[in-house]
Amino acid sequence: MNPARFTLYGAAASGSVAVEAALTLLGLPYQLIEGATWAEPAARDRVAPANPMRQIPTLVLPDGEVMTESAAILIYLADLHPAARLAPASSDPRRRAFLRWMLYVSSAIYALHWIKPDVRRIGAPDTAREAVVQAVHDRIAFCWATMDAQLTPGRFLLGDELTVLDLYVATVSRFGPWRQRFAEAAPGLAAVVQRVDDDPRLAALWTTRFP
Repeated sequence: MNPARFTLYGAAASGSVAVEAALTLLGLPYQLIEGATWAEPAARDRVAPANPMRQIPTLVLPDGEVMTESAAILIYLADLHPAARLAPASSDPRRRAFLRWMLYVSSAIYALHWIKPDVRRIGAPDTAREAVVQAVHDRIAFCWATMDAQLTPGRFLLGDELTVLDLYVATVSRFGPWRQRFAEAAPGLAAVVQRVDDDPRLAALWTTRFP
C-alpha cells in the first residue's frame, strides 16, 4: 500500500480532524481536500463524486475504495496498523469496550450535530432553532456524563495506551456544548482529553485545525 495515495475530504473544527490525528500518529501522508460541507455548497460539490451524502470525513483509500463514517475510518486505520497499538486487538478484552464507545460517540453524540445547521431536518421551524440547539446540547452533555459514569480511565480512556477512541473524544468534545460543559459533565473523560491535547505529536495539528 502506498500511503501517499490517501485522500481525505475534511475541514477545520470538524470530525475529520480525528482522522487527521490518526493519520498523523501513524505517519501516513495524505492529501487533504478542505471544505466545510455544512456551510459551503462548493465543498459539498467537491466531495459528491466520492460520497453522494456530500459529507465529511470521506477517505479515499489507496486502491480507490471510499470510506465514510468517522468511527469506521478510525477503527479501520487502527486495525490496518496493529503495531501502532491505536486499537485493542480482537483478542484483547478491551476490544468490547473499544467498539462500544466508538459507536456510542458516533451515534449518541456526534450524530446530533447534524441537526444544528438546519433544524428543519427534524421538522422544527427556523424560529425554534435556539431552543432546538439548546436541547441538542443538553442531550450531548447528558451522553458525555453517561459515558463518564461507566468508564474508569487509566492514563487514557481504555488504560495506559492511547487509542483512536481518545482521538475521537478529544475531537468531538470540542464541539457544542463546548469544552467547559464537557468538563463539568464528564470530569474523568476531560482529564484524559487534556493528556491527548498535550501530546507533542499532535500539538501542531490541534492548534492548526482548532484555531
